Amino acid sequence: MIHYRVSPADLHAHLFAITLAIPAAQAQQRVALPVWIAGSYLVREFSQHLQQLSAWQGPQRLPLQQLDKCTWQVDCQAGAALELRYEVYAFDNSVRTAFLSSERGFFNPSSLCLRVLGQEEGGHAIELIAPENRANWAVATGASGHTLNQRGWGSYHANNYDALLDTPFELGEFWSGEFVAAGVQHRFVVAGAGPHFDGTRLLADAQKICQSVIAFWHNQPAEPSPLSAVKMAAERAAPAYSATDFVATAAAPFDHYVFMLNAVHDGYGGLEHGNSTALICNRKDLPQREPTGATGASGSARLHDGYTTLMGLICHEYFHAWNVKRLRPAEFARYQYASEQYTELLWFFEGFTSYYDDLLLRRAGLIDDAAYLKLLNKSINQVQQTPGRWVQSVAQASFDAWVKYYRPNENTPNATVSYYSKGALVALCFDLTLRQAGQGAGLDGVMRALWQRCQAGPMREADFLAVLQAQAGRSFAPELAAWVHSTQELPLQNLLEAQGVQVHHDPAQMAQRLGLRVAEGTASASGAGRLQVKVVLRGGVAEQAGLAAGDEWLGVNGWRMQSLDDLAQYAAQGELQVLVSRDRRLLSLQMAAPPLLSTWRLAVHDAARVGAWLGA
Repeated sequence: MIHYRVSPADLHAHLFAITLAIPAAQAQQRVALPVWIAGSYLVREFSQHLQQLSAWQGPQRLPLQQLDKCTWQVDCQAGAALELRYEVYAFDNSVRTAFLSSERGFFNPSSLCLRVLGQEEGGHAIELIAPENRANWAVATGASGHTLNQRGWGSYHANNYDALLDTPFELGEFWSGEFVAAGVQHRFVVAGAGPHFDGTRLLADAQKICQSVIAFWHNQPAEPSPLSAVKMAAERAAPAYSATDFVATAAAPFDHYVFMLNAVHDGYGGLEHGNSTALICNRKDLPQREPTGATGASGSARLHDGYTTLMGLICHEYFHAWNVKRLRPAEFARYQYASEQYTELLWFFEGFTSYYDDLLLRRAGLIDDAAYLKLLNKSINQVQQTPGRWVQSVAQASFDAWVKYYRPNENTPNATVSYYSKGALVALCFDLTLRQAGQGAGLDGVMRALWQRCQAGPMREADFLAVLQAQAGRSFAPELAAWVHSTQELPLQNLLEAQGVQVHHDPAQMAQRLGLRVAEGTASASGAGRLQVKVVLRGGVAEQAGLAAGDEWLGVNGWRMQSLDDLAQYAAQGELQVLVSRDRRLLSLQMAAPPLLSTWRLAVHDAARVGAWLGA
């Protein structure tokens, strides 16, 4: 069995020390570190943080040759044990790589664990060594463990290298709680929570989400678990557990699941894994309890839009345990870790997941119809205010994720469209089209049928078309061509109004009327704030006037600007004289008056029809 020994060797230098033991090496054994992590489609060059690599057979140090940016070859004796020693610098506080400080540790094995070429299919073990002077640190992971101490330090195993890379590890002092959903044990750990964090509310709401997702995929009623099934750890770091602690169910494709949430001052994101997820959120978005005596009632939770966003993130990553981790693009049947791996199907696997992450919050009872329509409204406006939707189809956007979506710049909204946001709207169109054609289960039935058809494995676009035809009795090839493979507008308004949703057209904000995205800075002593242009959208009056990303907008018609709202008093006066600072030069530009544009606002018109869709 391939064995890794991982030690948080130097917390202040942010260094993990790794020892890789290969029981029987091949002659000229090669090892390589992945360049990307599944679920995040960007070559991240993890090897840039690997240092001090050496190879040993017994007491003898062996020659090493680096073959490319992430591959090494060892001049070793075949069949004998081989040991590699190295360090990895870890200071990326995200869900994708590795992080180590005096407060916390986290890593994905793709950042730390060299791949032993030719031996990927055998068993792999990872042994975690507790850091010195951190007696309260514990381990949280979805990996199966053995010979663990009370806090989870010890050995974990995986059936192969792919499985090893699918198990992130959280290290440190963290809040921990547990609940049961549809008979499956779930654990939730939170690092970085503030003193008034309401863990009880988080567990209860996450439980509802998990029950709804399992019920969705397996067509079962989402029966609530008894309150006694929710348990919150009293200590900051609860003991770890392994898969053998729980009883599997026939429904969910895993026998236990772990949420690992890192709460920070400013951050948002998640990365899915087979039976776990790594999440990051703003600390202020966690549910909070009022301090005792603050309102006369102890423990009343303060909830807000940020918490709804967090719940959507939790639902999104949990839904991925089915849609992308198991039901996955055929191109991802086996991951290739040395280079990009292309697919045109991210509009389905990310976009459809984005459609259901908010919809299942509604079905779980965490939001009402009006709140759901507000979230949908935001997605629609976001796509409609992206000129790139006329340039690139959502299938092309999926293929180009490696070079466009994960490398945004000031021209991104003009050149591409989000396969998350537009993909979600494509899902909406398929769902409502099916429902209005008398298919009561709508897209829900299609997703479940795909799960069965593909045996929770590789899927092609042809599978999606075949299931649609089987469900509706006709071909959906024209819709797929128009909605996915072209840049035509989606028939959103007609479909929504037929489903009982009223579409209102409200006056647009000034930024949209100008075709700009700006950042407003802190006001100066004179009372004037900084107004910096971040994005100039294609075809707008700002572009026609010659504004560019990076400009500081100073004034209009001889007056100092503090915000875009200042333009309202000049907008009806015809042409505007705009003063900007660019590269320390002052430029005067002529701008046409911003046109009157509209933005969407959705509202319930026919509650029965809306309820039949949202309540399902």
